[in-house]
Amino acid sequence: MFSTPAYAAAGAAGGSGSFLIQILPLVLIFVIFWFLLIRPQQKRMKEHKEMIGNLRRGDVVVTSGGVIGKVTKVDDAEVTVEIAENTRVKVVRGMISEVRTKPEPASKPAAANEDEKS
Repeated sequence: MFSTPAYAAAGAAGGSGSFLIQILPLVLIFVIFWFLLIRPQQKRMKEHKEMIGNLRRGDVVVTSGGVIGKVTKVDDAEVTVEIAENTRVKVVRGMISEVRTKPEPASKPAAANEDEKS
């Protein structure tokens, strides 16, 4: 019914190996979460911060509310966006969700007509 002291001492030596085996799945789960969730989110945040820092006048932007407009003025904390003719709104920089390509300048129709004539 009672174990001898020799058996008790032998059981204690094997306990340190079982602790590593028990903690290994937790470490593995943390590593998987790091590569699948935490690391991509940090990368997206870094890209968004860089995008907001590179805002320029004339850029076409989309706000987090889905409003599309052209940047007319850039301040430290706010951006003035023209959403329609003579309609401008101030938007906090962090609420810009996407910067679309800067619109290309329109080609001169007169120059295009002269090329076709020759």
